[in-house]
Amino acid sequence: MTSSIIRKVVASASIALASSCSLLAEQPTDFNEVGKQVSILLQNTHFSRAKWNKELSVKFLDTYLHELDPRRMYFLQSDVTRFQTEYGEKLHDMLLQKKCTVPAEDIYNTYIKRAKESSEFINAVLKEPFDFTKEETIERSRKNSPWPKNQQEWQGLWRASVKDAILSETLRREAIARLANEQGKEDPTTKEKSPVEKVRLRYERLLHSITEADTDDMATYFLVAVTKAFDPHTEYMGYREIARFKDSMKNQLVGIGAQLQAEEDGATVIKGIVVGGPADKHGELKLNDRIVGVDSLNTGEVTDIMFMKIDKVVDLIRGKEATEVRLKVEPAGAAPGETKFIVITRGKVEMKDEQASAEIIEKKDDKGVARRLGWITLPAFYMDFDNNEASCANDVEKLLRRLMEEKIDGLIIDLRGNGGGSLEEVRKMTGFFIKRGPVVQVKTEMGQIEVKDSEAREPIYHGPLVVMIDKTSASASEILAGALQDHNRAVIVGSTSSFGKGTVQQLMDVGRMMPFFARRDRAGTVKVTLQKFYRPSGDSTQLQGVKSDIVLPNLLDGMEIGEEFLENKLEFDKIRKAGNFEPLDRNSLFLPRLLELSAARIKESKDMVYTLEDIAEMKRRMVENKDSLNKAIRDKEISDADIKRHARNKERIERYAAVTQKDKETTKFYKLSLTDVNENKPIATYDPSITDEKYMRKAKDETADLDDTPKWPSGIDMVKRESLAILMNLTQATESAKAAGALKKTAER
Repeated sequence: MTSSIIRKVVASASIALASSCSLLAEQPTDFNEVGKQVSILLQNTHFSRAKWNKELSVKFLDTYLHELDPRRMYFLQSDVTRFQTEYGEKLHDMLLQKKCTVPAEDIYNTYIKRAKESSEFINAVLKEPFDFTKEETIERSRKNSPWPKNQQEWQGLWRASVKDAILSETLRREAIARLANEQGKEDPTTKEKSPVEKVRLRYERLLHSITEADTDDMATYFLVAVTKAFDPHTEYMGYREIARFKDSMKNQLVGIGAQLQAEEDGATVIKGIVVGGPADKHGELKLNDRIVGVDSLNTGEVTDIMFMKIDKVVDLIRGKEATEVRLKVEPAGAAPGETKFIVITRGKVEMKDEQASAEIIEKKDDKGVARRLGWITLPAFYMDFDNNEASCANDVEKLLRRLMEEKIDGLIIDLRGNGGGSLEEVRKMTGFFIKRGPVVQVKTEMGQIEVKDSEAREPIYHGPLVVMIDKTSASASEILAGALQDHNRAVIVGSTSSFGKGTVQQLMDVGRMMPFFARRDRAGTVKVTLQKFYRPSGDSTQLQGVKSDIVLPNLLDGMEIGEEFLENKLEFDKIRKAGNFEPLDRNSLFLPRLLELSAARIKESKDMVYTLEDIAEMKRRMVENKDSLNKAIRDKEISDADIKRHARNKERIERYAAVTQKDKETTKFYKLSLTDVNENKPIATYDPSITDEKYMRKAKDETADLDDTPKWPSGIDMVKRESLAILMNLTQATESAKAAGALKKTAER
């Protein structure tokens, strides 16, 4: 699974969890020794076999600076020049000489110094009046911009950044107020702090996240940079992070079963409660309650978590199953400053909304014939490496066999948003759809190639198949989609291509390499790239990903998402095709006809046209790379966007009503969960337009509720609707071909 996709999800909302790792230490971890062992491991195992030299040392430094300061706002050019002079061509030697904490702490402490200086400057700027009538602009992205060359330029960047933050917050509130007024609702922003205070708190939280780092954190951040200099997916993980990573693969956590979100005022807010989880069963913790302190062991020692990073809050709530955690909580709706303590016993939390699930869409075609279209959604290729309790392949097999019992005419596998996971799970799963044959080829750093075949002699499902992908479908998702495409077994539908991660990683425990008397339990783990994988045809998915047979407009295609946009990426290449590779007849997919029919629908689809317009606008703004700090100009941009939005909404309301009415006459929806399959329950109809809170209750978002964009007809977005239409066409074409073949055989007799 791609680390960038995991971090983006955890940054917005994180599940409180626990695992059995001790937080007590008798002696500190020797990170200088850890650095040496990580260096040896990388030299001996990484796929690239990169030379351990000065050029690589420069990459270590560049990557560390990029990880700390991606917008190039904190460090001055003089800082960077000093780092380059003192460490630029020496880091590779310092790592082997067990001196990695020297540059790690020196650079990070400089980072802290600049962060404190920026905080002081920001607080001073926030007291000044802001003139939003000047013709000023700010860069939207500074990843390729030069470091500020002096204090004056540094202050100019921060002044513009603060000004943009105040202007953006003001415009946001004005937009929400207009929506509330139009709908006759209360403006939710009246309950918020002033724009200046909100921005101040935002920067204060940022400062806390930087300055709370201890020496262990600094060493960890540095080693992360060292490993990522080899490729984006090789990564050092501290003992806390590896526990989170393993839990994410299991789809099962141990914790209180609450979704946490960091608030700008410093607190951590309960935004979701897992139904049936420990917090839900306890009953006292409520949605929108604010956690301000955590007593991890319920011993009376409360840790103040105000402005603490969300992952560190999660770590404090972690612990062994059946142990207690005491939370200091400000109840939602209580008077300011009012607090109470809630003690919850930790327990296992099964993340059912992240498991594979299925549905059946029963839809009448143009001739009035009802067809049952199966749909399997797979959020990740999860697997419990420790206890083998979770297996996405086993789950998908159960769903697939049940769908076949329900006599589906065609099947869609939805891999949108699936960042990957277990290689063995995808290998097993591919065998559900093809005869025994190559699924993926794996090449080691020594150039040795191994072909991994599917396990089953015969596929479980032989019928029409569509696989959906988008720009966030990565790794294992690309193996499945690529194998089915190469074997001419499925039609690939979605974004222009998948993510483009064509590498295989393995977890390696650094502690096993440490000296006998050194502390090993916190030495961490390296997720190192050992191999590249290739499709049965010999093509790598690296950089290029899997290209859709039928491309559907998707806003993700207008964003910088994918391997090609990552630093230190490996290159695309090819190898020979697998020796036992015997693809099916591509004509059996009827692609020319499917493309023709889909293109006609896309051309007539207002929503697809709107999306194409929005993608073009996103790309234009990305190339322009600037925002105005003139309020009149920004107001005009918002006004133009509002006019477009109102026009689109007016057109959509009437059209969506007609589509919804037609759906009622022609379509039925049935939901199928793993629980339903395991308990052999009959499939039940459901309304996909109604938000499902079966597994998690979520806090109401008053601002989101003001969004007046009409909801998708019957809750089916344009991409899902078009994918169903493509599957319907494939099903009809397949049946027609079989009928024609049967007639031909009869005539020959």
